[in-house]
Amino acid sequence: MRAVYAGVIELRTDEAYYWTWSKETVLSFLDHPPMIAWFIRFGTAIFGDTNFGVRIAGLLAMLATQLLLADIVRRVTHDIRAVLLAVLMSEAAIYYGLLMAKIAPDVAMIPFAVAMVWALIRLVESDDARWWLVAGVFAGLALLSKFTVVMLVPAVLAFMLIPDWRRRWLTSPYPWAAGGIAVVLFSPVLIWNAQHDWASFRFQSVRAVATHELSLRTVGDFFGLQFFLVGPILLPVLLSAVTLTAWRGTRQRDAIAILLSTSVIVPFLYFLWKSLTLRIGDTWPMFLWPIGFAAAAINIAMLPREGWPAWMIKSTIAWANIAVASGIVLVVGTFLYSVAIPWNFFGKADPIGGEAGYEQVASRARAEMQKIGASWIATTDYRTYAMLRWYLKDRVPVVQINERGRFTGFRDPGIDLIRGHTGLYVAREPDQTNPVWAATTAVRTPLGQVERSWRGMVMDTYALEKLTGWTPDLAPPPDSPLYRWRVLAGEIRDESFRKQRFAFAMPRQ
Repeated sequence: MRAVYAGVIELRTDEAYYWTWSKETVLSFLDHPPMIAWFIRFGTAIFGDTNFGVRIAGLLAMLATQLLLADIVRRVTHDIRAVLLAVLMSEAAIYYGLLMAKIAPDVAMIPFAVAMVWALIRLVESDDARWWLVAGVFAGLALLSKFTVVMLVPAVLAFMLIPDWRRRWLTSPYPWAAGGIAVVLFSPVLIWNAQHDWASFRFQSVRAVATHELSLRTVGDFFGLQFFLVGPILLPVLLSAVTLTAWRGTRQRDAIAILLSTSVIVPFLYFLWKSLTLRIGDTWPMFLWPIGFAAAAINIAMLPREGWPAWMIKSTIAWANIAVASGIVLVVGTFLYSVAIPWNFFGKADPIGGEAGYEQVASRARAEMQKIGASWIATTDYRTYAMLRWYLKDRVPVVQINERGRFTGFRDPGIDLIRGHTGLYVAREPDQTNPVWAATTAVRTPLGQVERSWRGMVMDTYALEKLTGWTPDLAPPPDSPLYRWRVLAGEIRDESFRKQRFAFAMPRQ
């Protein structure tokens, strides 16, 4: 089902944006580390520049995550029923059971984060300190995927320092060597940032420290997304199981229980705190719930062994079964709505339709280019840029003329086809009035509009304009309005903070 979904559903704008990264050879990127680009390059090298080629790595990442979860639960409980429950929980959550087929940095990070936890559990099981080194390898790979994996550091420290073995590990070279391995593997990102005035870290810190007024809406958004992506019943089941696991770990100084519970609780509380003032992205907390699946399955296996009341054991198992059954129904229903049902039930708010229909825009852009003799396309937002590149497959140069800091180190898109030639400007209305044009000498002539529709509903309208008398500067100085990176408070798509912007200028390469 995930494979069908991966091949049928149109690429999202962010997926197309990451696909453009896969065509570059830079060490890292402003937005994220490079692992996501490597994942996509792997898939497209085998299956070509197709939806499935871009997403195949996500399918493999999900499989690897499930195998690791199964082995974690097997080693801790030696109970096949608990193993099956952990795997079925991952299938019953919409994000993992279906949406993990969509490629994103989180998809790259999740299997490596779970693998790091798996290696530390092997350490407990075998008492072989060399497993620290394996954990360090997976930690480094997770860092190469997404920065938010650092939220697992408190869990590793608690695992190392709270149990009675803390003196052993404080004096052992293995944990410190593991940290060194992680840093070495992370070095491409460090080198790229050192060359560019630590741009990625400065950009991410803006999001991390941004403060706004308290908002119940953003808290509601956070919980609403988690209930949808994890499951309306499964989420409470996980939270209750993680709480019991934390109690067990604290009471018994159980290293595995401490590791699993802290890996979920600390990131969850951080995101909950930030949600008081900031919209939490839909995928940001997704790396913590697979560890929650393991904790929940292990908790159910441990309750009878620890002598808990029969009514509590029976109730816990019943709710877990209900969560799995209802979750799988929701996953299948979401799949059918996505690929088979011809109606749009959510209007312009539909999450699929909101990023579908760009082929119509690309087709009209090609037709207009032929009419006016244009040889290149200009845009002023990365989503339009990415989708036009995806559908045109670089047959013509597509250039985002602003926010050039986003493309530091990227290859020449074809300046000989741009300099002195007529261009076509494509912009979502009313964004074609972008004030950045005041910094150019371009002459813009309106040509018309094109609608982006999905299942019979117009989702957006795009303006088309003829560009003459100007060649874009692909490497403007940092103080240029064409270079600055604009960061909106919270997520770019958060309408409630649309007017609160941060200007972020990055150094020239």
